[in-house]
Amino acid sequence: MSERIRACRKCLEDPSGKPLQHEPRPVLQVSSTARLCICGQAPGTRVHQSGRPFTDPSGDRLRNWMDIDEEVFYDPARLAIIPMGFCFPGLDSKGGDLPPRKECRSLWHDDLFAQMGQLELVIVIGQYAQAYHLGPARKKSLTETVAAWTIYFEAAPKPGKPKVIPLPHPSWRNNAWLKKNPWFDSELLPVLRKEVARLI
Repeated sequence: MSERIRACRKCLEDPSGKPLQHEPRPVLQVSSTARLCICGQAPGTRVHQSGRPFTDPSGDRLRNWMDIDEEVFYDPARLAIIPMGFCFPGLDSKGGDLPPRKECRSLWHDDLFAQMGQLELVIVIGQYAQAYHLGPARKKSLTETVAAWTIYFEAAPKPGKPKVIPLPHPSWRNNAWLKKNPWFDSELLPVLRKEVARLI
């Protein structure tokens, strides 16, 4: 399925709404053996250029949060990376990234995750991934959702479904959020790192 996703051009040739304004370049890391998966938002400009997930400062911070190096991070046998939008969605009028394209979720995600029944934990980054993986259990805001991480992590997952840990986006734009929420560093990250070490 990963090769079909990488060849996908639906957002350009048969889009839901306005077509993608550049050539599609789906970015993902799929695995039939990895027990750990990162589900984020969508590639940014640097990742669009590199064709490799999280090749930017956000990736550096995420790897620090997980306490792993690039060798482990980019090993598909140990770690899957499936963003909600596989292609860079473009920029809005203020220079920020647009939301992930809706085509990816509707066309690929359900089948893709159904084929990855070996997953034990999905790290869901940002509101779009949290909306997909948590559904109605997601709280009203990202802060409330991440603050409730123990509820999601300690709950018995549905049969065939992995556990979930929600995170904010590791963007440096969230420095103020991290300062306002010191529990994230002192309470959530130690558990995250322990789980990552167990699963890889």
